[in-house]
Amino acid sequence: MGDHGPAQGFGRWLFTTNHKDIGSMYLWFSFAMFLMGGVFALVIRAELFQPGLQLVEPEFFNQMTTMHGLVMVFGAVMPAFVGLANWLIPMMVGAPDMALPRMNNWSFWILPFAFALLTSTLFMEGGGPNFGWTFYAPLSTTYAPPSVTYFIFAVHIMGASSIMGSINIIATILNMRAPGMTLMKMPLFVWTWLITAYLLIAVMPVLAGCVTMMLMDIHFGTSFFNAAGGGDPVLFQHVFWFFGHPEVYIMILPAFGIVSAIIPTFARKPLFGYASMVYATASIAFLSFIVWAHHMFTVGMPIAGELFFMYATMLIAVPTGVKVFNWITTMFRGSMSFETPMLFSIAFVILFTIGGFSGLMLAIAPADFQYHDTYFVVAHFHYVLVPGAIFSIFAAVYYWLPKWCGNMYDERLGKAHFWLSFVGLNVTFFPMHFVGLAGMPRRIPDYALQFADFNQIASMGAFLFGFSQVFFLFIVIKTIRGGKQATDEVWESPEGLEWTIPSPAPYHTFTTPPAVK
Repeated sequence: MGDHGPAQGFGRWLFTTNHKDIGSMYLWFSFAMFLMGGVFALVIRAELFQPGLQLVEPEFFNQMTTMHGLVMVFGAVMPAFVGLANWLIPMMVGAPDMALPRMNNWSFWILPFAFALLTSTLFMEGGGPNFGWTFYAPLSTTYAPPSVTYFIFAVHIMGASSIMGSINIIATILNMRAPGMTLMKMPLFVWTWLITAYLLIAVMPVLAGCVTMMLMDIHFGTSFFNAAGGGDPVLFQHVFWFFGHPEVYIMILPAFGIVSAIIPTFARKPLFGYASMVYATASIAFLSFIVWAHHMFTVGMPIAGELFFMYATMLIAVPTGVKVFNWITTMFRGSMSFETPMLFSIAFVILFTIGGFSGLMLAIAPADFQYHDTYFVVAHFHYVLVPGAIFSIFAAVYYWLPKWCGNMYDERLGKAHFWLSFVGLNVTFFPMHFVGLAGMPRRIPDYALQFADFNQIASMGAFLFGFSQVFFLFIVIKTIRGGKQATDEVWESPEGLEWTIPSPAPYHTFTTPPAVK
């Protein structure tokens, strides 16, 4: 781009090949999607505040559940982690930029169009997708609104973005590490992303195949999922979950990398069991491919299949337990301090473990017949995803923002955001365990009277959690615009592990170049 590059203003962001710019755009985009997905969720919780149909039509309620899931998974969590990867991986491995900077730009800029296409379906004749984020056939093929075609195209674009981003990350990590940085010397965030990128490349084409088969069934007279033509709706579930289960690990592995960077810093001692963390991450990634049918215990599979998927699912608890043990041991007898990133990380460890326990309950095939499609499942995966993925992203932003913009955030405001989020999260999702075990089905806009109290509590918690995130937006903007100057150290790290290798600052980073200081 030359000394100052040809593009100024908006053009700079449109044409940028700089990993820091692209990382920032991913993060802002994902936050916008997070707020949008949150609004969809609040529509759901407002409808469920009391029994009876009051605010929205059941059809629109179904569109909200679908869009909330799709936007949060593909629009909020994944782009946020890719944004963090863009910002941090070149710096952590000592590379001047990502390996394929132009493709990096392209993989970001197709995302806003994908999500514009996806949200536009809400305004189409017949309404948006109304079949849940898992879009099971034949509901999504035979009985789907016309807008499903646009939804399929949007999913293809998101998948292309993910695959390109992953190729870029793998190429950067394998080819551009600083001399002397062996694989087993890389920060764990780099390791978790390397493994995540391989997962993405493996499963995104499966999702593409899945939605392509849907497209064929809808428009070209095939019968992949149509029993009348010799197809099988259960085939859809197999194909979808073969993508979908590794996908949920794609949304948690980078989080493991983040807390593995933060906990040692605020415990002021090195991470316990580095090698075991790497092997545990790889084990989780491998096992994620052989457990997909635990989402399908109720389809009538043979008992041998149920047993295999039950035991394989329980096996994932072993490497996950290793990681939790290592984080706790890292904190044990450390000289701990409780700044905002550490609070989010500790909450991550505790609440993610709770989500893991309810996951073990769901892994038990005969018990799953009772839990399946109840609010207990909703409680389980939100306890994994919100404290798991979302809290770790918050932790990462508070932890690295001073390095990104040169200003320190306000610690009191950060802690206030943490406690509001923490209380809101638990008030929202813990009662869902109870109504789920009592038999309340998920994705239903109305419910029996006995579930009213817990639903009311959950809805109040959801609004608390939702509005806390607007407060987070305020904190981030306030920090970027000014505030106490961040020191060179920022956090006193035990071995200076986090930023040993700075990447050359491009002409337009936020920080002042060293020479000017």
